[in-house]
Amino acid sequence: MELSDQIAQYLVSGLSTGAIYALIGIGFAIIYNATEIINFAQGELVMLGGMFSLFFLNAMHLPLPAAVLLAVAATTGAGVLFERLTIRPLKSPTPLALVIITIGGSILIRGIAMMVWGKDTHAIPAFSGSEPLSIGAATILPQHLWIFALTAIAIIANKLFFQYSITGKAMRACAANRRAAGLVGIDVKKMVLFSFAISASLGSLAGIIVAPLTMTSYDVGIMLGLKGFCAAIIGGLSGGVGTVLGGLLLGVLESLGAGLVSSGYKDAIAFIILLLILFIRPQGLFSRAQSERV
Repeated sequence: MELSDQIAQYLVSGLSTGAIYALIGIGFAIIYNATEIINFAQGELVMLGGMFSLFFLNAMHLPLPAAVLLAVAATTGAGVLFERLTIRPLKSPTPLALVIITIGGSILIRGIAMMVWGKDTHAIPAFSGSEPLSIGAATILPQHLWIFALTAIAIIANKLFFQYSITGKAMRACAANRRAAGLVGIDVKKMVLFSFAISASLGSLAGIIVAPLTMTSYDVGIMLGLKGFCAAIIGGLSGGVGTVLGGLLLGVLESLGAGLVSSGYKDAIAFIILLLILFIRPQGLFSRAQSERV
């Protein structure tokens, strides 16, 4: 295979992986914009999406579409429960306390998943076969097309929700100024709960659609969560186009680095990019620096 063909293959794979990172990154950004909390348990919600779908497929013997829908619903419920038990009871917590609590929550969820499903790696069937398709010089699996399509639908639905629905506008108001939103009658606590629910549903969808390619286990959320966080940082925690571009950029650079340099550096690339962004442009590559209003 020629170098140009290899690069084309790496680009296709990188864009598919980047779409997953973008979906996870949007989940980070939604919670941050509504609460100013970095939810480091987001990766575990991604993991729960894959593990719940496995449970509904194997234990309940449900068809794949029903298993996917129930897995998203169950993970959304887990996200709501997480907010109720860990974030809601806190009174004026410090940012450090919130970071510690979300990290502790992620460890707890991971431990429970290990006890329930064990340490084995599990496979989920592809949505529509596994025969590769040719796109120019590259080949692509049907599951990659599902990843592109479902990610695009989720991002567009998320955009429409925040732009045109009453609840979405209320959540945007809370993101802009929580105190002012409360003064005009918006239930800020309910908006925070909604942010965790939406974030959990997006994370679970990412975990489900990537599982047929990478398989799933109790600890897959660690790296997926960190890379989704990196995508969100690249996008400036905007939750919009910036995060999508950040995820795609990260996926492409990771794929090119693994293919052209060494697969051993695949995971390190995300952390190198994250450190460079934090040092050089901490507000993100795709967002303008925000000034504090006094």
